[in-house]
Amino acid sequence: MPKLKTNRSAAKRFKRTKTGKLKKRSAGRGHILGKMSRKRKRNLRKGSYVSSADQKKIEKILPYK
Repeated sequence: MPKLKTNRSAAKRFKRTKTGKLKKRSAGRGHILGKMSRKRKRNLRKGSYVSSADQKKIEKILPYK
């Protein structure tokens, strides 16, 4: 069977933890941040985990990660 290609854009966005979960950066931090409160922006700095439903999809495009 041939090797599978890793989706490079997904590889840059997701990191695998030691327990096997996928970590992601919070959405909504690109631009137009002036209307957001400081508290909201501060909480968006933290990363979060991918949901279990989406994790199956992402694992398909990241076969070796």
